[in-house]
Amino acid sequence: MTTTNGLPPTGKSARIELVCPAGNLPSLRAAVDNGADSVYIGLRDNTNARNFGGLNFELPAARDGLDYAHRSGTKVLLAINTYPQPATWQRWTRAVDTAAGLGFDAVIIADAGLMRYAVRTHPQLRIHLSVQGSATSYEAINFYHRHFNVRRAVLPRVLSLAQVEQVIRNTPVEIEVFGFGSLCVMVEGRCALSSYVTGESPNMTGACSPAKAVRWEQKASGLEARLNGVLIDRYGANENAAYPTLCKGRFKAGDDVYYAIEEPASLNALELLPELDRIGVAAVKIEGRQRSPAYVAAVTRVWRQALDACAQGTAAPQPRWSEELRRMSEGQSHTLGAYHRPWK
Repeated sequence: MTTTNGLPPTGKSARIELVCPAGNLPSLRAAVDNGADSVYIGLRDNTNARNFGGLNFELPAARDGLDYAHRSGTKVLLAINTYPQPATWQRWTRAVDTAAGLGFDAVIIADAGLMRYAVRTHPQLRIHLSVQGSATSYEAINFYHRHFNVRRAVLPRVLSLAQVEQVIRNTPVEIEVFGFGSLCVMVEGRCALSSYVTGESPNMTGACSPAKAVRWEQKASGLEARLNGVLIDRYGANENAAYPTLCKGRFKAGDDVYYAIEEPASLNALELLPELDRIGVAAVKIEGRQRSPAYVAAVTRVWRQALDACAQGTAAPQPRWSEELRRMSEGQSHTLGAYHRPWK
């Protein structure tokens, strides 16, 4: 059997893998204990796209995490998914060397130059194409497969289910999709919104709202969230305040103040599991390395149960699953994001 472009469907998975986030060692343990097949982490620097203070792993914690996960048969993936800069190139190559030396099961990379370094220096190291690579077509994914032996690609959260299916049909590369967590209104890897306000690129520094630019001010009109002095949102007494990101702020458009770019809602593709399984998705990714161990435990547990039910042919979402995920959601509301586009 071959795909429509003549490539053999090597690497296709018969069972959907659950890939869960960990911003620290307690979160990694929570993911492993609640049924993750793989856990993805980052080092404590700007080589990863969740470069927030207090998050991520120093080398001793990374070793402990690898040992803990591997004892349970869980894989650990290292996200090296920001774009290297000329003056600090060695920081990114050192991260690849670290992944190979410590025995990570794969690296998640966006930059083609860093992929070339990885495949030449550590040919045994498995490479996954990061969502930050912005590969939205099978032609792009097959390019990375031919030149860098990429084994899996994480699709940006901008494709409909039909478009995901088209990609899978035409590539031998395993396809990983986001199933739950924060949505990104931009094509990942190309966001310029935060750069406009903060002067720092989220694709290079690893944070779309760097903590040093965030300010909270309690005023008579409500709690204000500002990013580098720009008012992003104002919350009333009974509203839950969210971390300020420019794309999910409320702005005045005409005479109205509302979420003009994107509402703060979580992606939840749980009801699409039978379709994801049918079209051959290899892995479902849970977003949230910046979230708590309690979040990781709860979301991993629900998705483990749902994926097991799907494998047994009984994948209808349970009301208790939806309620538990709703409590963990941004804005306590769900959306299918780009997967469901009824106007197309």
